[in-house]
Amino acid sequence: MYRTRGPAGSRPGAPPRRTDSRRPGADPAARRREQERRHPRYWFAERLLLTLSGQRPVHWMLGHTLGPAYDQLAALAPGAPLRPLPPQRVAPFVRHCDEFQPRPGVIEAFARIAAGDRLQALAFRLEHCPDQRWRCSAVELGGART
Repeated sequence: MYRTRGPAGSRPGAPPRRTDSRRPGADPAARRREQERRHPRYWFAERLLLTLSGQRPVHWMLGHTLGPAYDQLAALAPGAPLRPLPPQRVAPFVRHCDEFQPRPGVIEAFARIAAGDRLQALAFRLEHCPDQRWRCSAVELGGART
């Protein structure tokens, strides 16, 4: 019986090898996206999304925000503005996140939040504090600021 090999020299049923195109992370664009997601803007966008969708309590962000931003979150979060809508129940996710750096140590970021056919904007400002941690100093959702 003659057996054929799969993509890039793989054997049927065998785990992916170094040269196998099925190997996770073989796509350079996927690697670039993964590196971007490690950036503070994505980390904060994910945390803000979990808070504003009602999946996490506001106090979860207490050590990661400065006073005014925490007050903004406390005002926005009770309404859970990013929660999934009833007919679809599709969990919201960060579709894209980008940034502008007006000066060193400050990131003004924006994220597109998708949930089903709904798309919302989330903007926030990060400041690099003296303790070498990034903290959120302002939050704005869909143009409505508290």
